[in-house]
Amino acid sequence: MIQSSLARAENTKQQSELQNLTALSFAELTNAVTERGLPKFRAKQIWSWIWRHGVTDFQDMNNIAKPVRAELAKYFVITRPAVSRRQQSSDGTLKWLIRLADGQEAETVYIPEEDRGTLCISSQVGCTLTCSFCHTGTQRLVRNLTVDEICGQILLAMDELGEWPSGNPSRRLTNIVLMGMGEPLFNYNNVAEAMKIIMSGDGIAISKRRITLSTSGIVPEIARCGVELGVNLAISLHAVTDTLRNELVPINKKYKLNTLIDAVRNYPSLSNARRVTWEYVMLDGVNDSPEDAKALIKLISGIPSKINLIPFNPWPGSQYNTSKPDKIERFAAIVLKAGYPSPVRTPRGSDILAACGQLKSDSVRLRARERA
Repeated sequence: MIQSSLARAENTKQQSELQNLTALSFAELTNAVTERGLPKFRAKQIWSWIWRHGVTDFQDMNNIAKPVRAELAKYFVITRPAVSRRQQSSDGTLKWLIRLADGQEAETVYIPEEDRGTLCISSQVGCTLTCSFCHTGTQRLVRNLTVDEICGQILLAMDELGEWPSGNPSRRLTNIVLMGMGEPLFNYNNVAEAMKIIMSGDGIAISKRRITLSTSGIVPEIARCGVELGVNLAISLHAVTDTLRNELVPINKKYKLNTLIDAVRNYPSLSNARRVTWEYVMLDGVNDSPEDAKALIKLISGIPSKINLIPFNPWPGSQYNTSKPDKIERFAAIVLKAGYPSPVRTPRGSDILAACGQLKSDSVRLRARERA
Protein backbone atom coordinates (compact mmCIF):
# COMPACT_ATOMS: atom_id res chain seq x y z
CA MET A 1 0.00 0.00 0.00
CA ILE A 2 2.86 2.39 0.89
CA GLN A 3 4.66 1.53 -2.33
CA SER A 4 1.46 2.10 -4.31
CA SER A 5 0.98 5.54 -2.72
CA LEU A 6 4.59 6.45 -3.41
CA ALA A 7 4.22 5.32 -7.00
CA ARG A 8 1.12 7.46 -7.47
CA ALA A 9 2.87 10.46 -5.94
CA GLU A 10 5.90 9.96 -8.19
CA ASN A 11 3.64 9.64 -11.24
CA THR A 12 1.85 12.87 -10.32
CA LYS A 13 5.18 14.63 -9.87
CA GLN A 14 6.42 13.39 -13.23
CA GLN A 15 3.22 14.51 -14.97
CA SER A 16 3.44 17.97 -13.38
CA GLU A 17 6.86 18.40 -14.97
CA LEU A 18 5.48 17.71 -18.46
CA GLN A 19 3.77 20.31 -20.63
CA ASN A 20 0.00 19.87 -20.71
CA LEU A 21 -1.15 20.12 -24.30
CA THR A 22 -4.75 21.00 -23.38
CA ALA A 23 -3.45 24.41 -22.27
CA LEU A 24 -2.11 25.30 -25.72
CA SER A 25 -3.61 27.03 -28.72
CA PHE A 26 -2.90 25.45 -32.09
CA ALA A 27 -0.10 27.96 -32.71
CA GLU A 28 1.44 27.20 -29.31
CA LEU A 29 1.11 23.46 -29.90
CA THR A 30 2.85 23.84 -33.26
CA ASN A 31 5.73 25.72 -31.63
CA ALA A 32 6.02 23.12 -28.86
CA VAL A 33 6.18 20.27 -31.37
CA THR A 34 8.66 21.92 -33.74
CA GLU A 35 10.91 22.88 -30.84
CA ARG A 36 11.28 19.14 -30.24
CA GLY A 37 12.45 18.67 -33.82
CA LEU A 38 9.17 17.29 -35.17
CA PRO A 39 7.54 18.54 -38.40
CA LYS A 40 4.61 20.96 -38.26
CA PHE A 41 2.11 18.45 -39.62
CA ARG A 42 2.46 16.46 -36.39
CA ALA A 43 0.80 19.35 -34.53
CA LYS A 44 -2.30 19.04 -36.70
CA GLN A 45 -2.47 15.31 -36.04
CA ILE A 46 -2.06 15.76 -32.28
CA TRP A 47 -4.61 18.58 -32.18
CA SER A 48 -7.17 16.40 -33.93
CA TRP A 49 -6.61 13.52 -31.53
CA ILE A 50 -7.03 15.78 -28.49
CA TRP A 51 -9.91 18.00 -29.59
CA ARG A 52 -11.78 15.86 -32.12
CA HIS A 53 -11.34 12.43 -30.57
CA GLY A 54 -10.75 13.08 -26.87
CA VAL A 55 -7.58 10.98 -26.71
CA THR A 56 -5.46 11.28 -23.56
CA ASP A 57 -2.77 8.69 -24.33
CA PHE A 58 -0.24 9.22 -27.11
CA GLN A 59 -0.18 5.46 -27.69
CA ASP A 60 -3.75 5.72 -29.06
CA MET A 61 -2.70 8.14 -31.82
CA ASN A 62 -2.45 5.37 -34.41
CA ASN A 63 -1.59 7.54 -37.42
CA ILE A 64 1.65 8.59 -35.69
CA ALA A 65 4.66 6.27 -35.73
CA LYS A 66 5.37 4.49 -32.44
CA PRO A 67 8.83 6.05 -31.95
CA VAL A 68 7.29 9.52 -32.36
CA ARG A 69 4.55 8.67 -29.85
CA ALA A 70 7.20 7.59 -27.36
CA GLU A 71 9.09 10.82 -27.95
CA LEU A 72 5.96 12.90 -27.37
CA ALA A 73 5.30 11.11 -24.06
CA LYS A 74 8.72 12.21 -22.79
CA TYR A 75 7.82 15.89 -22.93
CA PHE A 76 4.04 16.25 -22.99
CA VAL A 77 0.91 15.11 -21.22
CA ILE A 78 -2.83 15.33 -21.95
CA THR A 79 -4.79 15.62 -18.72
CA ARG A 80 -8.28 15.96 -17.31
CA PRO A 81 -9.25 17.31 -13.87
CA ALA A 82 -9.80 14.56 -11.32
CA VAL A 83 -13.33 14.02 -10.03
CA SER A 84 -13.70 14.19 -6.25
CA ARG A 85 -17.42 13.60 -6.38
CA ARG A 86 -20.13 13.11 -9.00
CA GLN A 87 -23.80 13.72 -8.25
CA GLN A 88 -26.91 13.30 -10.33
CA SER A 89 -30.13 15.16 -9.58
CA SER A 90 -33.59 13.66 -9.83
CA ASP A 91 -34.11 15.93 -12.87
CA GLY A 92 -31.07 14.52 -14.68
CA THR A 93 -28.69 17.37 -13.88
CA LEU A 94 -25.10 16.24 -13.32
CA LYS A 95 -22.63 17.97 -11.03
CA TRP A 96 -18.93 17.21 -10.77
CA LEU A 97 -16.73 18.41 -7.95
CA ILE A 98 -13.40 18.52 -9.76
CA ARG A 99 -10.03 18.40 -8.05
CA LEU A 100 -7.20 20.33 -9.64
CA ALA A 101 -3.49 19.49 -9.61
CA ASP A 102 -2.82 21.67 -6.55
CA GLY A 103 -5.68 20.12 -4.58
CA GLN A 104 -8.09 23.04 -5.05
CA GLU A 105 -11.63 22.26 -6.15
CA ALA A 106 -14.31 23.75 -8.37
CA GLU A 107 -17.67 22.57 -9.67
CA THR A 108 -19.12 21.96 -13.11
CA VAL A 109 -22.78 21.30 -13.93
CA TYR A 110 -24.42 19.69 -16.96
CA ILE A 111 -28.09 20.50 -17.52
CA PRO A 112 -29.94 18.30 -20.02
CA GLU A 113 -32.99 19.72 -21.79
CA GLU A 114 -35.18 18.48 -24.63
CA ASP A 115 -33.58 20.67 -27.29
CA ARG A 116 -30.09 21.16 -25.87
CA GLY A 117 -27.54 20.21 -23.26
CA THR A 118 -25.86 23.04 -21.38
CA LEU A 119 -22.60 22.82 -19.49
CA CYS A 120 -22.12 25.44 -16.77
CA ILE A 121 -18.40 25.90 -16.14
CA SER A 122 -16.37 27.74 -13.52
CA SER A 123 -13.65 30.29 -14.19
CA GLN A 124 -12.23 30.73 -10.69
CA VAL A 125 -11.80 28.77 -7.47
CA GLY A 126 -14.10 30.71 -5.17
CA CYS A 127 -15.31 34.21 -5.93
CA THR A 128 -14.35 37.76 -5.09
CA LEU A 129 -17.66 39.53 -5.73
CA THR A 130 -19.50 38.85 -2.43
CA CYS A 131 -22.98 39.25 -3.95
CA SER A 132 -25.23 39.18 -0.91
CA PHE A 133 -27.80 36.71 -2.31
CA CYS A 134 -25.23 34.23 -3.66
CA HIS A 135 -23.87 31.40 -1.52
CA THR A 136 -20.88 30.96 -3.84
CA GLY A 137 -20.01 34.59 -3.15
CA THR A 138 -19.59 33.87 0.56
CA GLN A 139 -16.48 31.85 -0.27
CA ARG A 140 -13.15 33.60 -0.62
CA LEU A 141 -11.38 33.79 -3.95
CA VAL A 142 -8.48 31.33 -4.05
CA ARG A 143 -7.21 31.75 -7.61
CA ASN A 144 -8.05 31.92 -11.28
CA LEU A 145 -8.48 28.72 -13.24
CA THR A 146 -5.90 28.12 -15.95
CA VAL A 147 -6.66 27.52 -19.64
CA ASP A 148 -6.35 23.75 -19.31
CA GLU A 149 -8.53 23.73 -16.17
CA ILE A 150 -11.27 25.63 -17.98
CA CYS A 151 -11.05 23.44 -21.08
CA GLY A 152 -10.72 20.37 -18.88
CA GLN A 153 -14.24 20.83 -17.53
CA ILE A 154 -15.60 20.54 -21.07
CA LEU A 155 -13.38 17.57 -21.93
CA LEU A 156 -14.43 15.81 -18.73
CA ALA A 157 -18.13 16.28 -19.51
CA MET A 158 -17.67 15.06 -23.08
CA ASP A 159 -15.87 11.97 -21.79
CA GLU A 160 -18.73 11.05 -19.49
CA LEU A 161 -21.46 11.87 -22.00
CA GLY A 162 -19.76 9.82 -24.73
CA GLU A 163 -19.48 12.78 -27.08
CA TRP A 164 -16.43 11.71 -29.09
CA PRO A 165 -15.72 12.29 -31.89
CA SER A 166 -16.68 15.90 -31.35
CA GLY A 167 -18.31 16.29 -34.77
CA ASN A 168 -21.05 13.84 -33.83
CA PRO A 169 -24.33 15.49 -35.03
CA SER A 170 -26.26 13.90 -32.14
CA ARG A 171 -23.97 15.49 -29.54
CA ARG A 172 -25.82 16.18 -26.31
CA LEU A 173 -23.47 18.90 -25.08
CA THR A 174 -24.52 21.78 -27.33
CA ASN A 175 -24.13 24.92 -25.20
CA ILE A 176 -21.64 26.36 -22.73
CA VAL A 177 -22.38 29.00 -20.12
CA LEU A 178 -19.70 30.70 -18.04
CA MET A 179 -21.99 30.96 -15.05
CA GLY A 180 -20.23 28.73 -12.54
CA MET A 181 -17.91 29.77 -9.75
CA GLY A 182 -16.15 33.09 -10.19
CA GLU A 183 -16.33 36.20 -12.37
CA PRO A 184 -15.14 35.29 -15.91
CA LEU A 185 -14.06 38.83 -16.77
CA PHE A 186 -11.71 38.90 -13.76
CA ASN A 187 -9.95 35.96 -15.47
CA TYR A 188 -10.46 37.23 -18.98
CA ASN A 189 -7.18 36.17 -20.61
CA ASN A 190 -7.48 32.52 -19.58
CA VAL A 191 -11.21 32.42 -20.34
CA ALA A 192 -10.66 33.93 -23.77
CA GLU A 193 -7.86 31.52 -24.69
CA ALA A 194 -9.93 28.55 -23.51
CA MET A 195 -13.02 29.63 -25.47
CA LYS A 196 -10.96 30.17 -28.65
CA ILE A 197 -9.74 26.58 -28.34
CA ILE A 198 -13.27 25.26 -27.77
CA MET A 199 -14.65 27.31 -30.69
CA SER A 200 -11.98 26.10 -33.12
CA GLY A 201 -13.53 24.50 -36.18
CA ASP A 202 -10.79 21.87 -36.14
CA GLY A 203 -11.67 20.82 -32.61
CA ILE A 204 -14.79 20.67 -30.47
CA ALA A 205 -16.25 23.45 -32.63
CA ILE A 206 -18.90 24.88 -30.34
CA SER A 207 -20.10 28.06 -32.03
CA LYS A 208 -19.78 31.46 -30.35
CA ARG A 209 -23.57 31.66 -30.70
CA ARG A 210 -23.83 28.72 -28.29
CA ILE A 211 -21.49 30.14 -25.65
CA THR A 212 -22.74 32.65 -23.08
CA LEU A 213 -20.50 34.60 -20.74
CA SER A 214 -22.18 35.91 -17.61
CA THR A 215 -20.67 38.89 -15.83
CA SER A 216 -21.66 41.00 -12.87
CA GLY A 217 -20.55 44.04 -14.84
CA ILE A 218 -16.79 44.38 -15.23
CA VAL A 219 -17.26 47.25 -17.65
CA PRO A 220 -13.72 47.64 -19.10
CA GLU A 221 -13.66 44.00 -20.28
CA ILE A 222 -17.17 43.85 -21.79
CA ALA A 223 -16.27 45.57 -25.08
CA ARG A 224 -13.05 43.53 -25.33
CA CYS A 225 -15.04 40.33 -24.91
CA GLY A 226 -17.43 41.36 -27.68
CA VAL A 227 -14.67 42.24 -30.13
CA GLU A 228 -12.34 39.31 -29.42
CA LEU A 229 -14.80 36.49 -28.69
CA GLY A 230 -18.22 37.60 -29.90
CA VAL A 231 -19.96 35.20 -27.52
CA ASN A 232 -23.41 35.83 -26.09
CA LEU A 233 -23.51 38.21 -23.16
CA ALA A 234 -25.45 37.81 -19.92
CA ILE A 235 -25.49 40.45 -17.21
CA SER A 236 -26.06 39.55 -13.57
CA LEU A 237 -28.26 42.61 -12.91
CA HIS A 238 -30.74 41.92 -10.06
CA ALA A 239 -31.56 45.56 -9.28
CA VAL A 240 -32.63 48.70 -11.12
CA THR A 241 -31.17 51.35 -8.79
CA ASP A 242 -27.58 51.93 -7.74
CA THR A 243 -28.60 51.95 -4.08
CA LEU A 244 -30.03 48.43 -4.16
CA ARG A 245 -27.49 47.05 -6.60
CA ASN A 246 -24.66 48.29 -4.35
CA GLU A 247 -26.09 45.96 -1.70
CA LEU A 248 -26.86 42.98 -3.91
CA VAL A 249 -23.92 43.21 -6.32
CA PRO A 250 -21.16 45.25 -4.62
CA ILE A 251 -19.08 45.60 -7.79
CA ASN A 252 -21.73 48.18 -8.72
CA LYS A 253 -19.97 50.60 -6.37
CA LYS A 254 -17.12 50.65 -8.88
CA TYR A 255 -19.08 50.32 -12.12
CA LYS A 256 -22.39 52.13 -11.73
CA LEU A 257 -25.54 51.16 -13.58
CA ASN A 258 -25.29 53.94 -16.15
CA THR A 259 -21.77 52.89 -17.20
CA LEU A 260 -22.81 49.23 -17.28
CA ILE A 261 -25.85 49.95 -19.42
CA ASP A 262 -23.76 52.01 -21.84
CA ALA A 263 -21.24 49.19 -22.17
CA VAL A 264 -23.98 46.67 -22.91
CA ARG A 265 -25.69 49.01 -25.37
CA ASN A 266 -22.44 49.13 -27.35
CA TYR A 267 -21.72 45.40 -27.20
CA PRO A 268 -20.86 44.23 -30.75
CA SER A 269 -23.37 42.19 -32.77
CA LEU A 270 -26.40 42.76 -30.55
CA SER A 271 -29.62 42.32 -32.52
CA ASN A 272 -33.06 40.83 -32.10
CA ALA A 273 -31.47 37.54 -33.14
CA ARG A 274 -28.65 37.91 -30.58
CA ARG A 275 -30.00 39.59 -27.48
CA VAL A 276 -28.27 40.29 -24.22
CA THR A 277 -29.68 38.31 -21.30
CA TRP A 278 -30.37 40.19 -18.08
CA GLU A 279 -30.26 37.81 -15.12
CA TYR A 280 -32.60 38.93 -12.39
CA VAL A 281 -32.93 36.92 -9.18
CA MET A 282 -36.38 37.37 -7.63
CA LEU A 283 -36.11 38.36 -3.96
CA ASP A 284 -39.33 38.70 -1.99
CA GLY A 285 -40.08 42.30 -1.09
CA VAL A 286 -36.68 43.47 -2.32
CA ASN A 287 -36.73 43.80 -6.11
CA ASP A 288 -39.96 42.16 -7.28
CA SER A 289 -42.56 44.95 -7.32
CA PRO A 290 -44.43 46.19 -10.42
CA GLU A 291 -42.50 49.44 -10.01
CA ASP A 292 -39.24 47.49 -10.25
CA ALA A 293 -40.45 45.83 -13.44
CA LYS A 294 -41.34 49.19 -15.01
CA ALA A 295 -37.98 50.67 -13.96
CA LEU A 296 -36.22 47.70 -15.53
CA ILE A 297 -38.00 48.29 -18.82
CA LYS A 298 -36.95 51.93 -18.78
CA LEU A 299 -33.36 51.05 -17.86
CA ILE A 300 -32.79 48.70 -20.81
CA SER A 301 -34.89 50.59 -23.34
CA GLY A 302 -33.57 50.22 -26.87
CA ILE A 303 -31.25 47.30 -26.09
CA PRO A 304 -32.14 43.97 -27.77
CA SER A 305 -32.80 42.00 -24.60
CA LYS A 306 -34.41 39.14 -22.81
CA ILE A 307 -34.86 39.01 -19.05
CA ASN A 308 -34.15 35.74 -17.27
CA LEU A 309 -36.17 35.75 -14.03
CA ILE A 310 -34.54 33.48 -11.46
CA PRO A 311 -36.47 32.42 -8.35
CA PHE A 312 -34.04 32.81 -5.46
CA ASN A 313 -32.46 29.53 -4.37
CA PRO A 314 -32.37 29.69 -0.54
CA TRP A 315 -29.33 28.61 1.43
CA PRO A 316 -28.67 28.39 5.19
CA GLY A 317 -28.06 31.80 6.72
CA SER A 318 -29.37 33.79 3.77
CA GLN A 319 -31.23 37.00 4.62
CA TYR A 320 -33.55 36.71 1.60
CA ASN A 321 -36.66 34.75 0.65
CA THR A 322 -37.92 33.64 -2.74
CA SER A 323 -40.54 35.88 -4.35
CA LYS A 324 -44.07 34.50 -4.28
CA PRO A 325 -45.17 32.86 -7.56
CA ASP A 326 -47.88 35.45 -8.18
CA LYS A 327 -45.34 38.27 -7.80
CA ILE A 328 -43.01 36.61 -10.29
CA GLU A 329 -45.87 36.10 -12.74
CA ARG A 330 -46.96 39.75 -12.41
CA PHE A 331 -43.38 40.95 -12.93
CA ALA A 332 -42.95 38.70 -16.00
CA ALA A 333 -46.22 39.87 -17.50
CA ILE A 334 -45.22 43.54 -17.26
CA VAL A 335 -41.87 42.90 -18.89
CA LEU A 336 -43.35 40.70 -21.61
CA LYS A 337 -46.00 43.31 -22.45
CA ALA A 338 -43.16 45.77 -23.08
CA GLY A 339 -41.77 43.40 -25.72
CA TYR A 340 -39.05 41.61 -23.77
CA PRO A 341 -39.09 37.80 -23.47
CA SER A 342 -39.07 37.05 -19.76
CA PRO A 343 -38.79 33.32 -19.09
CA VAL A 344 -38.84 32.22 -15.47
CA ARG A 345 -35.91 29.89 -14.94
CA THR A 346 -36.92 26.54 -13.55
CA PRO A 347 -34.42 25.61 -10.82
CA ARG A 348 -32.37 22.60 -11.92
CA GLY A 349 -30.34 20.35 -9.68
CA SER A 350 -31.40 22.08 -6.46
CA ASP A 351 -31.48 18.72 -4.65
CA ILE A 352 -27.71 18.41 -5.22
CA LEU A 353 -26.98 22.13 -4.68
CA ALA A 354 -26.30 22.64 -8.39
CA ALA A 355 -28.71 25.54 -8.84
CA CYS A 356 -27.78 29.16 -9.50
CA GLY A 357 -25.68 30.62 -6.66
CA GLN A 358 -25.15 27.31 -4.86
CA LEU A 359 -22.00 25.95 -6.47
CA LYS A 360 -19.34 24.47 -4.21
CA SER A 361 -21.20 25.45 -1.03
CA ASP A 362 -21.88 21.79 -0.22
CA SER A 363 -18.28 20.74 -0.76
CA VAL A 364 -17.05 23.56 1.46
CA ARG A 365 -19.29 22.37 4.29
CA LEU A 366 -18.00 18.82 3.83
CA ARG A 367 -14.39 19.99 4.02
CA ALA A 368 -15.18 21.98 7.18
CA ARG A 369 -16.67 18.85 8.81
CA GLU A 370 -13.63 16.83 7.81
CA ARG A 371 -11.33 19.36 9.51
CA ALA A 372 -13.41 19.46 12.70
